[in-house]
Amino acid sequence: MKALIFAAGLGTRLRPLTNDRPKAMVEIAGKPMLQHVIERVAAAGFDDITINIHHYGQMIIDFLEQNGNFGLNLHISDERGLLLDTGGGILKARQWLDGDEPFLVHNTDIITTLDLKEFYDYHVEHDAMATILVKERKTQRYFLFDENDRLCGWTNKATGEFKPDPEKLQGRNLKELAFGGLHIISPRIFPELERYHRRCGEDKFSIVPFYIGMCNHHLIHGYHPETDYQWLDIGKPDTLAQAQHMLENN
Repeated sequence: MKALIFAAGLGTRLRPLTNDRPKAMVEIAGKPMLQHVIERVAAAGFDDITINIHHYGQMIIDFLEQNGNFGLNLHISDERGLLLDTGGGILKARQWLDGDEPFLVHNTDIITTLDLKEFYDYHVEHDAMATILVKERKTQRYFLFDENDRLCGWTNKATGEFKPDPEKLQGRNLKELAFGGLHIISPRIFPELERYHRRCGEDKFSIVPFYIGMCNHHLIHGYHPETDYQWLDIGKPDTLAQAQHMLENN
C-alpha cells in the first residue's frame, strides 16, 4: 500500500527548534516525529512511502539513508526549489502515487493512535474520491457534512464565510467538523488536480479549496470513527509535552 508523508513544512510555530533542522526532525520521546509517523504507517501495512522535503531537506535524506530507509520502498519528492503546499505536493508526487489503489496522506506533525487500516478500508468501501479524517474540536474553520458524511462545504466561523455556495449552505443542519491532517485518496483525483492546477495557474496550492470546489461533483467523505483514539497536532510547542506523554504510554 502507498502513502505520502508531508515532511516539507517550515515549522515556523516550533522556532527556535526548527532554526537548524526540519520540523520533521524535531525529537519526541527519543525519536524524530518523522520516524514516529513512518513506523505507525508501516505497521498498518503501508510499505511504499513517498516523503516530501523542503526546509533542511538533505537532513531528512541523510537520516533515512542512515536507517536503511526503515526497510521500506521510499521515495523523495523534492520541493527544495519551491514549497508546494498540500495540493501541489500531492500533484508533484503523482509518479509514485498514481495507479490502481488508494493512497494515504499523513502530515508529519500529526501523532495519532488511529487505526490506519480501518481508515483505509472505510475509504475503499465507500469508493470516494477522497476520505478525510475529521474531528469534533474547537477551531475557526470547519468542513461541513450532510447526514451521510458527504462533504458539502466549508465555513470560517470568525468571518461568517461559507463555500462553495453560501445560499445553499446557510441554514442547513450540517455537521461542523475540523480536519485531522490525514486523508485516503483515490488516484482518480489526479486528472482533476491537473485541471485545477491549470486553472489556478500556480504550482503551489492547498488541497482544501480543491476539495471544497469538487465536493458538489465528486464524493468526498468525512471519517470520524466512534472508536476512541488519541490525536495531537505536534506542530506547536504547547503540544510537544503532551505528545511525549502520549508516546511513552503507547
